[in-house]
Amino acid sequence: MSKTAFITGTNRGVGLALTVAYLEAGWQVYASCRDIASADELTRRQNIFPNLAIVELDVTDHEAMMHLAQSMETTSLDLLINNAGYYGPKGYGFGNTDADEWRKVFEINTISPLKMAEAFYPQLKQGSPGVIACLSSKVGSMAENTSGGGYIYRSSKAALNSVVKSLSNDLQPEGIITVALHPGWVQTEMGGPNALIDTQASATGLKKVIDNLTPADSGLFMDYQGNYLPW
Repeated sequence: MSKTAFITGTNRGVGLALTVAYLEAGWQVYASCRDIASADELTRRQNIFPNLAIVELDVTDHEAMMHLAQSMETTSLDLLINNAGYYGPKGYGFGNTDADEWRKVFEINTISPLKMAEAFYPQLKQGSPGVIACLSSKVGSMAENTSGGGYIYRSSKAALNSVVKSLSNDLQPEGIITVALHPGWVQTEMGGPNALIDTQASATGLKKVIDNLTPADSGLFMDYQGNYLPW
C-alpha cells in the first residue's frame, strides 16, 4: 500500500526536490505552493507522476489551511514536511533589524509549521501514525552560534526547534514522530551559489533520514546525513 505525504513550499529548491524524491519512491504526494500559476517546474511534474496532487496554499493563511485540511479529512497522511521558509533581509547588521520583516519570517518559519501540525493532526493520526518533519537550520542552534548576526532567521529557526520539541512531547504518546531537520547548505535562491550541495543531494539525504526515523528520534535535531545536532 502506497504512503502519502504532504509537503509545503514545493515550487522550487529543496521542497521541489523532496517532492520528486517521494514521487519517484511511489508515494502519493500533496505538494503545496502559494501560486500554482508560477510553479512551472512543479506543474510540469504532473505529466510524469499521476501520484502528484498540487494544492495552492499560503501557509500564513490559517483559515485557508483549515479549509484545505477539512477537504482532506478522509486522507491518511504518513508524513507532513514543513518545508516552506523565508530568510528575510540579508546583511543588515546589528542596529538595523527590520521588525516587520522579522514578524513575516516568524509567521512563515515558526508559526505556520505549528498551525500545519494542528490542521493536519487528524490525518496524521490516521497514518501509521505519521511523521512531522520540520525543515530547520543549523544556524538556529544556540551551541553552534559563534559568529553572531542573522538575528531574524536564526531566531525563527531556534523558535521552530522549540516548537518541534513541544510537539514531540505532546504527540509522541499517540505515536506521531516530530523532528527538526537541517537540510545542509544548499544551492538554492536562499542558500546562494556558493553552497556546498545541490537540492537533490539534500532531498535524498533528508528522505533517507526520515525513512529511518524511530520513536526514539522524536524531538531531536538532525542533519540530512543523520547526524544529531546540538540545540
